[in-house]
Amino acid sequence: MQPNKLLKPGLYSATSGDQKGATARLKGGRCRCGYVFFPMQTYGCERCGSHGDALTPCELSAKGTLLAEATVHLHADKNRPAPFTIVKVALDDGPVIRTVLAEDSAPVAPGQRVTGRLAAIGQSDRGETVLDLRFSIAS
Repeated sequence: MQPNKLLKPGLYSATSGDQKGATARLKGGRCRCGYVFFPMQTYGCERCGSHGDALTPCELSAKGTLLAEATVHLHADKNRPAPFTIVKVALDDGPVIRTVLAEDSAPVAPGQRVTGRLAAIGQSDRGETVLDLRFSIAS
């Protein structure tokens, strides 16, 4: 059995190994003023302007409330199969993010609770299952 590979390990991790369907944890940051952001960066706080060591990494829950959704029917990158749905999610930990809706997700509407999970999106050239973050209706 081949191991799994995260597509963007700098943005998220798995809570139970790197297993398909595992709940994801987002790699965000927190400023000493209390502002929480995603993804982690050290350029400067959007609230107070602090930078460098005033900004520290923190894990964020991949749970939140759906704010909006839009279906992409034609993508500029011909290698990106369409249609797919982009969602805007207000995370429980504070930040608002844009992400991809899981293909097997039920229809969504603003106000619904959603959860990020790791989903298989293909195979690497080494035969590993590639996992990426996808959101779906919370169960």
